[in-house]
Amino acid sequence: MLIDEAVVRVRGGRGGNGVIHFSSNRHTPRGGPDGGSGGAGGSVILKASASVSTLHPFRHRPSFIAEDGEDGARNTRQGARGEDLIVFVPVGTVVRDTTSGETLADLAHLEDEVIVALGGEGGRGNSCFTTSTRQAPRICERGLAGESRTLQLELKLIADVGIIGFPNVGKSSLISTISAKKAKIADYPFTTIVPNLGVVDVDGKHQFVAVDVPGLIDGAHEGKGLGDRFLRHVERTRLLIHMIDLAALDGRDPVEDYQRINAELRAFNPALAERPQLVVGNKIDLLDEDKVAEATARFREMGIDLFPMSVATTAGVRDVVAEAYRLLEYERSRAEKTPAPVRRRVYRYRGESGFRVDRLDGRYTVTGADIENLVKKLVLDSRDAVEYLADRLEKMGVLKELRRQGFSPGDIVTIGGIELELEG
Repeated sequence: MLIDEAVVRVRGGRGGNGVIHFSSNRHTPRGGPDGGSGGAGGSVILKASASVSTLHPFRHRPSFIAEDGEDGARNTRQGARGEDLIVFVPVGTVVRDTTSGETLADLAHLEDEVIVALGGEGGRGNSCFTTSTRQAPRICERGLAGESRTLQLELKLIADVGIIGFPNVGKSSLISTISAKKAKIADYPFTTIVPNLGVVDVDGKHQFVAVDVPGLIDGAHEGKGLGDRFLRHVERTRLLIHMIDLAALDGRDPVEDYQRINAELRAFNPALAERPQLVVGNKIDLLDEDKVAEATARFREMGIDLFPMSVATTAGVRDVVAEAYRLLEYERSRAEKTPAPVRRRVYRYRGESGFRVDRLDGRYTVTGADIENLVKKLVLDSRDAVEYLADRLEKMGVLKELRRQGFSPGDIVTIGGIELELEG
């Protein structure tokens, strides 16, 4: 069963806390601060792997949480970093953020990977706050929570050749004939409800992978008949085999069918309409030679070489396979002349510089990632910590801006959801 969409929740591990500790033994009964820092939380990483073929496993495990970092310890011992959680997904998975709609990654190649939820920073222990004027600081930081988000995963199959056409033109029959794939076939639209992948043997030495895309209809690009879900599977193909029903027993015109399918491709993705196509006319076993010649001539007038064949009798099928492979090799040779992009782990910077001060009814609110993280991390249960915070806010320009807006010592200031009474 092909599951080509899934929604998952990911969360990076929380950073470990820093600690307050002072060394003390019989040789140094009043030793200095030696509280260690916490380790960073692990990150959640999606990685393209050949070991996974569908998104079905994610239906049963919708949440992925990386390991938390460990707290620091005495003797300036650093807490261990949380282990990254590597989640294997099929090659061809597109990752989107459900909130912003942003495409985070397109894992189109084996071993491609992307960090989707960063682990939280570890908090510093009191040994990190020692200065020439602060010899015994009672200051430490909490670890920050890891990044959390909900992701939409979408699988686009990786195939060399996509077989397209209206329902009942013989696509499933063709892929069953030219490959080891045996698709279910019946005489009504949308018998095939999932794309079928098959490995096609060309001459005993060479092969290519073909995907049979379920029958398209008018409006497929808008989702009619599930068309938009299926069209994505031909976006990665190098070549399209466009199958036409030459018998047209239901009264449709082969040329009009060809034009309507291409219109759907163009509406879904203009680049698809420019993809090389091998146009194949099926069911010649139901026509006399004059009708086949007439159809071939009509397509030739459009500058298109039509390959007549019959999947039922296999007449012309091997010619289609050979021509598909020839065109595919030509497209591959063109691609080889284009330098491949360097694939690497994707790091996303989500930092923010600066801050903003808002005043409402005599209360002040300071927003800004750096400022908010500073307050969230500090454990404000000692005079040392409060003085350190005031010093940092002064150096960052926050107190200056507060005073400019009328702040007086003792006024309430909210930073990161925490209410503070600053002396100014």
